[in-house]
Amino acid sequence: MTETLDPMVETEVDQKQLAEQLLAQAKEQGVELMGPNGLLNQLTKNVLETALDAEMTEHLGYEKHDAAGRGSGNSRNGTRSKTVLTEIGPVEIEVPRDVDSSFDPQIVKKRQRRLTGIDEIVLSLTAKGLTTGEISAHFQDIYGASVSKDTISRITDKVVGEMTEWQNRPLDRVYPVIFIDAVHVKVRDGQVTNRPMYVAIGVTVNGERDILGIWAGEGGEGAKFWLSVLTEIKNRGVADVCIVVCDGLKGLPEAINTAWELAVVQTCIIHLIRNTFRFASRKYWDAMARDLKPVYTAPSESAARERFAEFTQKWGQQYPAIIKMWDNAWSEFVPFLDYDVEIRRVICSTNAIESVNARYRRAVRARGHFPTEQAALKCLYLATRALDPTGKGKARWAMRWKPALNAFAITFEGRITPNGN
Repeated sequence: MTETLDPMVETEVDQKQLAEQLLAQAKEQGVELMGPNGLLNQLTKNVLETALDAEMTEHLGYEKHDAAGRGSGNSRNGTRSKTVLTEIGPVEIEVPRDVDSSFDPQIVKKRQRRLTGIDEIVLSLTAKGLTTGEISAHFQDIYGASVSKDTISRITDKVVGEMTEWQNRPLDRVYPVIFIDAVHVKVRDGQVTNRPMYVAIGVTVNGERDILGIWAGEGGEGAKFWLSVLTEIKNRGVADVCIVVCDGLKGLPEAINTAWELAVVQTCIIHLIRNTFRFASRKYWDAMARDLKPVYTAPSESAARERFAEFTQKWGQQYPAIIKMWDNAWSEFVPFLDYDVEIRRVICSTNAIESVNARYRRAVRARGHFPTEQAALKCLYLATRALDPTGKGKARWAMRWKPALNAFAITFEGRITPNGN
């Protein structure tokens, strides 16, 4: 009995054989794979021209040289040469024309000089922090194509509308936790200054990370600024937040409780620990970390106070600024101690935040400084977009989300409804 190949497998075999045949033929004729006259260039040219011919046939309603076209009122009228920039470099193609110039191709549109993949390459390189000059040089080196700085700027400017839409998209009704953090960038506004860009990251009821937005600040923002940011988030559909984690930003706690009356303001434990290390010699970091762990893992506030007293006795004389910092942050640290271990794990989980911050830092570091605030926001948005194909930056917050969800549902009874966004 003869075995019949699956049609999909058969197609893959045919395609592989065709590729091998083309490569062998190119090698025999001394044709390179890449380059202006290379095999990939010629294949791309043939595919684009075939697709354009098919579009012209559909437009006219008859095949080339078909007698049905006689007296139809419109017909083919030769071709015109056009060079388009593709992922493999510039490709010269012949675009068919018709007599009455009504043909409007879609594969390669009129006045289009780049295939869409090139725009995505530019946006990807911008997200990595490359300047317009560096991207232009990249295209010259890799593709042998000249792409001006103005063209690259126009490509990235197209994303501003997308960024505005993203910044105003509807959000979930409830977030168990929202983190508010700052990324500092250098902006040249007369002189180079450090500007904070504030990022809000939510943990959804389904246990996903959701980057809610990015806001430019001036530094030293107060309650009025924060109330405008939180009101914007609220107006996008966020009716309730259980916990907002932040790091000593002036006026923010008051604005949080104005926007969401029942929200608990929690100082960021990770930032508190990191700020501790800033005051201490590096050789003591490991010992300090060990001595602080019993404080933030204590079962109650009284137990945490006892452990912190021990920490103070050991380190207070040498590093009094650390003790003062913890004392000042204590009222916004202690809510953490009332939570179930699963909720504590969500608040202390840094992977989902660090992946965002690492992308931002890499992009910012590569640029050095930005000419405008808008340029900085655009770069950070593109970095956010690169985290996920949808541009929403979604990712799992924790592998063991269900225990955390149960803990949130019990602690914040009546406020957490799975899939009830």
